[in-house]
Amino acid sequence: MRRVSVDAQRIVAAQALRAAGYGCTAVLLGSLLAARHYSPLTTGLVLASVVAGTAWGSLLLGRVADRVGRRRWYAAIYLGVALAGLVMAFGPPLWLIVILALAGGLSTDVVDNGPATTLEQVMLAGEDSAAAGRSGARVYGLYNAVASIAGALGALAAGLPTRVGFDPADPKPFAVLVPLGLLGLGLALGLSPHVEAEPRSIFASDELSDGRRKVRQLAALFAVDAGGGGLVTTSFLAYYLALRYDASPSTLGVLFFATSLLQAASVWVAPRLADRIGLVPTMVFTHLPSNMLLAAIAFAPTLPVAIILVLARTALSQMDVPTRQALVMSVVDPSERTAAAAVTNAARYTVRPAGPLLGGALQGVALGLPLVVAGTVKGGYDLALWGWAQHAKVTSPSAPPESAA
Repeated sequence: MRRVSVDAQRIVAAQALRAAGYGCTAVLLGSLLAARHYSPLTTGLVLASVVAGTAWGSLLLGRVADRVGRRRWYAAIYLGVALAGLVMAFGPPLWLIVILALAGGLSTDVVDNGPATTLEQVMLAGEDSAAAGRSGARVYGLYNAVASIAGALGALAAGLPTRVGFDPADPKPFAVLVPLGLLGLGLALGLSPHVEAEPRSIFASDELSDGRRKVRQLAALFAVDAGGGGLVTTSFLAYYLALRYDASPSTLGVLFFATSLLQAASVWVAPRLADRIGLVPTMVFTHLPSNMLLAAIAFAPTLPVAIILVLARTALSQMDVPTRQALVMSVVDPSERTAAAAVTNAARYTVRPAGPLLGGALQGVALGLPLVVAGTVKGGYDLALWGWAQHAKVTSPSAPPESAA
């Protein structure tokens, strides 16, 4: 694959900074909630607020980002990351954490899937069509692999505060988001005009025209998957493992460091597998086994067994990410990519807030029940996606021959 552009390098670097920060604070958030002895329902409320902030931010982005300017919107997101870290470091009360979460400043996952990801997906789409392999997912593979590695380092760093004497309930380590957010802001401001959408009237609509049916069908399917995923965010797993097995923040940091490395390897391999067997087969044949492993975590008798299952599941669970991104970009015209990405991503985000709330209620029945329900729902999505692809006769898009570096 030929060398990516300077803009793509800056986007990947900015995502890496954000992933490192959220990789650390997603683990810290779960440990903080457990250390403050919040109930499962209260914890679910906080996590649901984080996901809700992601949802409305993506919906708003899809409506106005191309008109306001992708670079301006992208820069504003990183400024928000820095401000969120500053506020959290001062130990806000629960109600302020909820407000901050609703504003979109926090993430429940090591690698976030918020509005910034939607923008990055669109800004990289042109790069992908010129430089990617036959599946159209090579650049997304690089992007997600780098993010996973950065998230891994962030998750590993989450264990450092307790090693140097910080209490798990101390919020000061959240200040790591301040410098990372400011560095990301600088990279966002350095992007060229090439990442912007084609000039258009301020009265132009960002809604989809051609490809509407396929995008809506995919959005509905992705919503099912995200609904199951909302039950088992990184922060939930940190909370669950800490509560059931008394796992320490340092242990959780090492675990999520390892899972992020596995994610990086899997998203790097996924586009190459998709070149051989296609986008949808790659998504289904890796995602379905991972969801069976997810449900099995609930029955792990000890922490080591649970860790093995988490690692095995992670090795497969993220291989649908670059392939999913490439699939969405392939079913619409270039002029519709921002709307398509926003619609499909917003569909995922919109249902996710219910996940933590439902997860908290399910934990009242059995601590590991959210894992079983999540694995079942997400497995159903895999089967439905396979059926959709057979009906829609989806094939991997072809790309121009690769150029020499």
